[in-house]
Amino acid sequence: MEKLTIKTPSDALSFIGHTLGFWPQESLVCITLNDNSIGATLRIDLPRQPGQELSYAKTVAHYLTSDTTATSVLFAVYSSEPCEQGSAKPHAATIAALTGVLAEQGITIRDGLFVGDTTFSPYDGEPGTSIALPVSSTQTSAINAEFIYRGSYIQPTDRITLPTNHEAAAKATAVENYMETIRSQRSADALQQGRELWSDMLDSKNFPSDEDCHALVAHLQFPAIRDRLIADIPGVDEPMQHILFAQTQSAPRWSRIEWAQQLLLHAYTHTSAEHAAPVLTAIGYINWWEGKGSKAHQFLQLALDTDPAYRLARLSDQMIGSGLVAGWNMNKKTAYKALPFD
Repeated sequence: MEKLTIKTPSDALSFIGHTLGFWPQESLVCITLNDNSIGATLRIDLPRQPGQELSYAKTVAHYLTSDTTATSVLFAVYSSEPCEQGSAKPHAATIAALTGVLAEQGITIRDGLFVGDTTFSPYDGEPGTSIALPVSSTQTSAINAEFIYRGSYIQPTDRITLPTNHEAAAKATAVENYMETIRSQRSADALQQGRELWSDMLDSKNFPSDEDCHALVAHLQFPAIRDRLIADIPGVDEPMQHILFAQTQSAPRWSRIEWAQQLLLHAYTHTSAEHAAPVLTAIGYINWWEGKGSKAHQFLQLALDTDPAYRLARLSDQMIGSGLVAGWNMNKKTAYKALPFD
């Protein structure tokens, strides 16, 4: 696929929106650069209390230095805070702290943008001057047009809206019936049957039948089978624990992972709240693998909403909250990326 080139600030903001899948709010977004090639993209909530600037900067730097090839950083501060002439830009102390921490790692700040509700401007520019451009100009940027042509779009926020789910009682009964069948089988046979069912779905180009969805959801209710099915998603033949923590030597098959997410969302519409937690947790895992920590957190919270005692969702959410980055995202050759860019 032909690589694209970011030439203007509008291109950069369009790239950020399409890469994240949503327009950030009250966020710091950083893009690592190696010469003129783009590396990792990081979005993190802005600090909400004064006095946190240095610890916040160290956390951001920890994530950014995961890209060992990075030599510089482009950043954008998205904030609704007023930007008044003669005053420091919002979160100036945070950017100053980040500049210093990154300099200690040999990484420079190449450029920065301040993105308000309606306009954006160079972060080091004087507020209230004519250099501010309307945010709407990103809609006509060359990068935005190319992304849209390739089927990408930007959501207004990162809030997840799950598909509508009807006839929950009937679906719950169907899943329970399959669970009874699984319980009656030898563990090895049940595991093999679940893996074959899931493999057929992942290899197909069509969504499965209602019955196969009920069977998949039923298999996911059993922790040993669930973990194996999640590990089967990336299509990597390595130890299961290495796959689950995204620490394999070979790259995952990202198109297969994206298809798995669509299948799981489809399966979610064929189950009830009492059986939904494993499905939502698996989707959360996929988003963590892809470096979408905020979305992973939301899916795991949705899983806990349906079952507050669901252990894998709680442990996974704690893992993500601790700042652990999926191993695949530590390497440009294995990290998830929607499109090639320079």
